[in-house]
Amino acid sequence: MDWPSVADLVDQGPWYRNQGILLVNLCVVLSLLTSYTNGFDGSMANGLQLIQQWHSYFGEPEGSTLGLLTSVQNIGGFIALPFAPFVSDGLGRRNGVFIGGMIMLGGVALQSQSVNVAQFIAARGLIGFGMTFSINAAPLLVTELAYPTQRGPITAVYNTTWYLGSIASAWITFGASFASSSDVNMDHEAKAVLGKYHGNGDIHHPLVEYEYNEIREAIAMEDEVGKISWKVMLASPGNRRRLRVIIALGFFSQWSGNGLVSYYINLILEGVGITNPATKTLINGILQLFNYGMAICSSFFVDRIGRRRLFLISNTGMLVVFVFWTVTSALFTETGSKVAANATIVMIFLYYTFYDIAWTPLLVVYTVEILPYRLRAKGFAAMSFTVSLALVFNQYVNPVALDRLGWKYYLFYVGWLAFELFFVWMFFWETKGRTLEQTAVLFDGEDGLVIADIQMEHQTVMRRASTQRVSNSPSSVDDRPPSTDKSELFEMTLAPPLEWEPAYMRDRHAKY
Repeated sequence: MDWPSVADLVDQGPWYRNQGILLVNLCVVLSLLTSYTNGFDGSMANGLQLIQQWHSYFGEPEGSTLGLLTSVQNIGGFIALPFAPFVSDGLGRRNGVFIGGMIMLGGVALQSQSVNVAQFIAARGLIGFGMTFSINAAPLLVTELAYPTQRGPITAVYNTTWYLGSIASAWITFGASFASSSDVNMDHEAKAVLGKYHGNGDIHHPLVEYEYNEIREAIAMEDEVGKISWKVMLASPGNRRRLRVIIALGFFSQWSGNGLVSYYINLILEGVGITNPATKTLINGILQLFNYGMAICSSFFVDRIGRRRLFLISNTGMLVVFVFWTVTSALFTETGSKVAANATIVMIFLYYTFYDIAWTPLLVVYTVEILPYRLRAKGFAAMSFTVSLALVFNQYVNPVALDRLGWKYYLFYVGWLAFELFFVWMFFWETKGRTLEQTAVLFDGEDGLVIADIQMEHQTVMRRASTQRVSNSPSSVDDRPPSTDKSELFEMTLAPPLEWEPAYMRDRHAKY
């Protein structure tokens, strides 16, 4: 008989009629707020620059002072990154979110009573420090709690809520412009949580057994090689492949040209002759609404279209649009053409159309999916570290470069986007349709640690689940001994070759 898949074990009815799924989605929504907070605080520094009263109150900050004021939140996050994954792994994802929230509250209290630039900078640094603990733990909690059939879209939604915070920040500034435990207990708790939310209260539900054993075996097999340290990220070819992609994700998500508008839209708009504060804040507010709409819609297509294809469409579109953006900006600078200025605004919205369909919803999804359980917190921290590093550089360099080079600075991003497209084509695997642990096969090959987990999954958990789902008659039970042939294992877990792939990816699919 054929072994059942995850699709055979999940609830096939409408999700809104399943009490367990409703409850877990409520918990997930609370975790999504961490990304909202990140978007609100991150965009506030951008929006405040559009308000003259803020400039006057803090003594017209510019140049390096403005760069530090904008980037210090990410510097604070940069400092916290080495510690965040240990909190997420050691104290748990939920406690990581809580600790980060408490630290951020201290930063908010300091920021609200700041009377000079130094206090404001210190407060934003503290907010960034605390936020890192929350945003390291929250997406892991979302991914690991979400019901299997909803994991991809819900995890994709996580990063899109950044725009909700950004929207709130943009429209607030628009309005302001007119105003002048133990392992045993953890095992028991894990199964109880899975039963409550994925089994609708039944801890013996086949899906709960499937997921519980998948988690236990992944942890057990990885524990056999000792406690996971940061060195493990470089210890094997598979992990080095993961790290290469993770670093690329971090840099590409911030160095695709989006940092120009996200943090220095005031300079971009003034560069095409738009100087009225009300007009600038209105454009900023509409842009954030547009971004959120695009990102949230794209989140529900990540499983249908696929991760790799979305990345390729996104980067191709951004490259083409940025070329035209550069041309229109140059025409305005040279001729003062109003048509060129208006065209530049159109290019900004069109650019974000392509950015939002992949880089907003998939940054978290793809990072988490390519990491096995024990590497997930540290790998995600590595991605966050890269993002912070890229942001600190971007936020400090961009205002200086725009001031000195003007539209010519855009040429750097044109070249960088071309490199990004090449990198995505060569190294971004398709991960849709695979469990989190099965995805590791693409990176580890036959020597991956997670092979043992997948074997257990197909040899023991699937047998138990199928026994519960089929008739108890002797003829309906497959009494064959579990196969230990890795080639058969790979045939079960790897999808057929996908389109839009370079030759070496097709060859690996064919090999296995």
